[in-house]
Amino acid sequence: MSGRHTVLVHSPEHVEIALEPAGLGRRSAAMGLDLALIGAGCGMLATICAVLPASIAAAATITSCFVLFWGYWPVCELRWGGRTLGKQLLGLRVVDGRGLPLDGRQSVIRTVARALDMTPFGGVGFFTALLDRRRRRIGDLLADTLVVEERSGRYLAFAAAAGRRYNSLRTPRMRRLIAHRLGTEDREFLLAVCLRADGMAEAPRHDLFEAAGTHYRAVLEIDDDRLTGEAVVRGLASVCHGRDAD
Repeated sequence: MSGRHTVLVHSPEHVEIALEPAGLGRRSAAMGLDLALIGAGCGMLATICAVLPASIAAAATITSCFVLFWGYWPVCELRWGGRTLGKQLLGLRVVDGRGLPLDGRQSVIRTVARALDMTPFGGVGFFTALLDRRRRRIGDLLADTLVVEERSGRYLAFAAAAGRRYNSLRTPRMRRLIAHRLGTEDREFLLAVCLRADGMAEAPRHDLFEAAGTHYRAVLEIDDDRLTGEAVVRGLASVCHGRDAD
């Protein structure tokens, strides 16, 4: 990674994650693609609404286009792991400032802030990103997010947290326990263990997973004896970091 603006962040487990903020050219191109898709969608909605009675056709068109525009960004970003359709085509992704996956609150903040970023004609957001070392627009600053290149961050190494889909860790009861008992540091730690383990020898790797697995068995009252320590850690990391949806 040779980008001049590469950002190094460290998880609580001291795993270094390198993130390469996307250039303004690619970000602008991705936004252009997204706006073109939204425009096409609005055109289709207008055609559909045209068959409605004249008294409500205009209101229906305006309302549906408003919902499409403001709903497009968070729906896509949460469904596809921080990527809109335009970002997918350009190889970009939005992540948390620590390299973790984007959450719903951050996506909504970024979306609402577009009202500022796009005034006038996108100038405020563009110049804010131009001046910021991490190429963040106002929405990114408020939500603590980054738009990064897909190929550049170890935050994308979710294969390290994946593997078998451990059904006993995906039950409604277990998901409730994970949501209430695992904080941000626990979620970062689980991902960091998976990332760190890939470069370890077999014996210390086994010990690391068993120690972490034993801890989270107690915290979450996991009584499935079929799961090894590694299965517990990778399974929890997979659930915490949204592998179901991506």
